[in-house]
Amino acid sequence: MFRHQHSALKKSLSNKVVKRKQYLISIMMVVSVATLGFFLQNFTGYRVVAFMLLVTVSVLAMFFDIMPVLLAAVMSALIWDFFFIPPHFTFAVGTTEDSLLLLMYFIIALIHSVLTFKIREMQELARAKDEKANSVKFYNTLFNSLSHELRTPITTIIGSTDNLLTNADKLTEHNKADLLSEISIASVRLNQQVENLLSMSRLESGIFKVKKDWCDVNELVYTTLQPFESALSKYRLSVFIPDHLPLFKLDFGLMQHVLGNLVSNAIQYTPEGTGIIIQADCIEDKLIITVADNGKGFPENEIDKVFDKFYRLHGSKTGGTGLGLSIAKGFVEAHQGTISLENLPLSGAVFTIEIATETTYLNKLKNE
Repeated sequence: MFRHQHSALKKSLSNKVVKRKQYLISIMMVVSVATLGFFLQNFTGYRVVAFMLLVTVSVLAMFFDIMPVLLAAVMSALIWDFFFIPPHFTFAVGTTEDSLLLLMYFIIALIHSVLTFKIREMQELARAKDEKANSVKFYNTLFNSLSHELRTPITTIIGSTDNLLTNADKLTEHNKADLLSEISIASVRLNQQVENLLSMSRLESGIFKVKKDWCDVNELVYTTLQPFESALSKYRLSVFIPDHLPLFKLDFGLMQHVLGNLVSNAIQYTPEGTGIIIQADCIEDKLIITVADNGKGFPENEIDKVFDKFYRLHGSKTGGTGLGLSIAKGFVEAHQGTISLENLPLSGAVFTIEIATETTYLNKLKNE
């Protein structure tokens, strides 16, 4: 409770300091424009100075609270009367026309200040409402998706484990191997979903940092593939990485997550028995990694949307939250790189990652 009161007091003091600055800036702006108008009035006339002051009040109304703006409006009217409307240096007004102009200036300045402030206030409320609606939509989509995507692998793990524990004497070795394989695949899938949730939270908050270190792409690829071993056994996997490939300065963990999501996507959307091909190369100090398959490919009108959060292809089978490719894009861009998708000429699709980064060869690194 004390901490809450301390925080509220600190916020209140902060607001007071900000308001004091607004009052000070308002006064300085009006005085500065009035000073400029004083030297220009012989060329422009004192009525033009009124427009200069009115514009100043309008600009202040776009950024400041209502009270500093009203102060600026009243102050500008008094200054215009005292220094510019004949007779000078008195609040008396010489003609009926000038009296009417002063009255209209005062009314217009006040109304304009209030209306501009109210419009800005309404815009901020509308923006806050839109952000709240987007947040609700985000979490509804997230929870609706996860209600299935987390329950399915958990149910599989519980069911298979229960079978192994209660029917161990009735199961053949082949049956046990199948159940263990199901547990392994479900565990990888569950881990992938949890990792994606944590990664999306990191991306949304913007608090994560890229921790680069020398990385062996060969090690990166095979470390990424290891958890998918059971699922990939149903596909024709090919990996092509040149022996002469240098080391790259990357965040190993982030790039492992990127490749993991691309491999998971290929398993999800490519029919069993088809090929998945992973290639890596170095071209002009750029790391190029491709993950391709010879499945059905992507509908041309959906290629631009696949990296959007929660986007899943129309008619796709159940599975996935639609976060994987969005996270892959975010982590690649955090490396100042790019990721793209295109369909292959005959069948299938290919994801291409390009990252310009420092490179070195192992023997050179040892000599440093």
